[in-house]
Amino acid sequence: METHNVQRQEIEKIYGKISPFEFKNKLINLAQGSQGQREKSAHTLLDAGRGNPNWIAATPREAFFTFGMFAVEETRRTWNDGDLAGMPRKEGIAKRLYDYWEKHKDMPGITLLGNIIDYGIKRQGFNADKWVFELTDAIIGDNYPVPDRMLVHIENIVHEYLVQELCYNKPPTGRFNVFAVEGATAAMCYIFDSLIANELLARGDKIALMVPVFTPYLEIPHLPRYNFEVVHISAIELTSDGTHTWQYPESELNKLKDSSIKALFAINPSNPPSVAMKPDSVKQLVHIVENCNPNLMIISDDVYSTFVDNFRSLMADLSYNTIGVYSFSKYFGVTGWRLGTIVLQEENIFDKLLKEMSEEKKIELRQRYGALSIQPDGIAFIDRIVADSRQVALNHTAGLSTPQQVQMAFFCAFALLDKENKYKKQTKDICRRRQKLLFKGLGLDLRKDQYDAAYYTEFDLLEWAICYYGDEFGEYLQNKYKPVDILYRLAEESSIVLLSGGGFQGPEWSIRISLANLNDEAYSKIGEALHKILEEYVDCWKSTIK
Repeated sequence: METHNVQRQEIEKIYGKISPFEFKNKLINLAQGSQGQREKSAHTLLDAGRGNPNWIAATPREAFFTFGMFAVEETRRTWNDGDLAGMPRKEGIAKRLYDYWEKHKDMPGITLLGNIIDYGIKRQGFNADKWVFELTDAIIGDNYPVPDRMLVHIENIVHEYLVQELCYNKPPTGRFNVFAVEGATAAMCYIFDSLIANELLARGDKIALMVPVFTPYLEIPHLPRYNFEVVHISAIELTSDGTHTWQYPESELNKLKDSSIKALFAINPSNPPSVAMKPDSVKQLVHIVENCNPNLMIISDDVYSTFVDNFRSLMADLSYNTIGVYSFSKYFGVTGWRLGTIVLQEENIFDKLLKEMSEEKKIELRQRYGALSIQPDGIAFIDRIVADSRQVALNHTAGLSTPQQVQMAFFCAFALLDKENKYKKQTKDICRRRQKLLFKGLGLDLRKDQYDAAYYTEFDLLEWAICYYGDEFGEYLQNKYKPVDILYRLAEESSIVLLSGGGFQGPEWSIRISLANLNDEAYSKIGEALHKILEEYVDCWKSTIK
């Protein structure tokens, strides 16, 4: 008993003082220790604290590995000396691939592979040998990425995919430039660094964050190298019965009318609520930018976009002002592949602001980028991001590894070819089914929300307390307990690990539950365990008012 009290004191001591993800590791240790004291079969560790999906897109991977076998065969055509081979050759390579396809029709993913090659030739108008050679040389990985920002044919495929998924039904005019990066986390780091390096943001500048938000967005702005003044745009809109919609009321969005706010960072759909911004809010944001803050730089992270019907990114409606960040990790189950993109329209506010800089600042930037061009002023912002990702001096070695780019292209082509959205429906159904099981276990009705991605659920315990039992019980809960109590009890008693929503700048009594990374039955167990603890709190309260 004394050991448990010491553990509890340690957990309470660090709660709210370290990142929710670091705190989660402490809860895992507690849950695993609790497991060891009970029968293993009764308490399997259920970690719903991290959003790594437990599904993968298998067929594009099969096509990738089958194509890799063809590519190695091509290298041996050039030079074959035991373990040593040469480099693939372009001339006639498309015909050789089609011959390979005819001979190996039973290989995994071969049908998709043929469809991907046909898509590039027939739909995109690619030269057959150039298209197949780019993929072959890239999957072998024997050359630096050229162009360094992204391989030419692959960028076209990824561009079409991003337009399809992020600009539903109405893409903006113009074209986007795409930079392939090592996941959305790399994109965040590169963008923050380039904004500072190009003096589009300076230490101490005012920026806005749409909250709740993924914790690095909360933590990075306060690092000494940035030290930004941060304005929170809070998703505090409520329904008539007092439940969260996780939308932004007009009063919050109107904070952006302050033209001293230079940049807005958003995750849309949000994390942890995983709710997309409703169209009325987007319209208000467009109005604010056009009429009050035209130089606002927007960075929109759209990783959960595919889980919302008819999704439109800010990149679609405010394309001139917005850098889009997209990660393939959640939809295709590729967190380990590290695949992401930075997307910026050819005509954009970032390049405009660079042109309008003072001559003094331009002189500094010419020194920074002078080795890249005799006219460094003309280097586009997205190409500066590429250079900055390698400290400029190593720009010639920049770019995402070429095999990663091939896998990215195969995922994109797979989605573009899936006209019935079969795979997309499968992934949506998984999340929504688990959300229903969670709420059923909680004994609660699930409110339908067309903007809900259902990738996470942010559950506000205080909201539940007041809605179902009134303000008096809400006051009792806050006076008698701490938010950490439930997280501790779930880990200690049931080996269930969840994250605090407060660590994401959400309501203090909210918790984040990932609906992506556990089997369906786990969510029934989580709901039931949470319900049991909540009802115990209610019983204790009732005993005090008899």
